[in-house]
Amino acid sequence: MFVKKTAALLVALSLLWLIGCAGHVHTIGSGPAGHTQIEARQWYVIWGLIPINDVDSTQMVGDAADYKIKTEMNALDVIISWIGSFVTVMCRTVTVTK
Repeated sequence: MFVKKTAALLVALSLLWLIGCAGHVHTIGSGPAGHTQIEARQWYVIWGLIPINDVDSTQMVGDAADYKIKTEMNALDVIISWIGSFVTVMCRTVTVTK
């Protein structure tokens, strides 16, 4: 009985953890005209509270007028953040499509 309750609790906590892996998409103008993608990884300490590098999407966009910015925690970010969480390091990926 105890094993079933513990397993159910672990599954529920895992699902709640995965729900937090959300992405944000911002389409500027009429959206990307091509398939050119530029990716950068944003690093944080103290579990996402303080950024330790600067990912400037304006620089990534350049002179494009129509583009899409996607900020997400993809599978690699989840793995890195899970390993890095022991020293409070987390990351997410910013992708600009022009």
